[in-house]
Amino acid sequence: MSTDPTADLVRAIVTNMMGAREDWKSLSMVISLGGGRLSAISGFAYSPGGEVSAITARPSLLIPSVEAYLADRYPDGQPLPVKFLVQFDRDVKAYEITFEDSDASRWQVTPATIDAVEAELRPTLG
Repeated sequence: MSTDPTADLVRAIVTNMMGAREDWKSLSMVISLGGGRLSAISGFAYSPGGEVSAITARPSLLIPSVEAYLADRYPDGQPLPVKFLVQFDRDVKAYEITFEDSDASRWQVTPATIDAVEAELRPTLG
């Protein structure tokens, strides 16, 4: 592992995500926290032809990277967010991380919101 917890987190997501097509170009992964611990992982991978795949990852494979990232970003017992969004574009090798401090329903996918959330989470990096 490198000494950059952010790069390690993005690498762990890309390495361990499940459900993406081989030709994915970008991804958005929502990592939810409950009681300061990883509680859910879900997101989307976007392919050049417009195809969108629902993705996830086995939590046990991301916990070390998530914990190291949060310890680096929130030192000394600072309050943690309820969730955060990791967006990555494979072509331009750019990422962005957005935090949600209080609204646990932000980025929540339901049958009624799936299209809107897919569009909202699509990365526009680089």
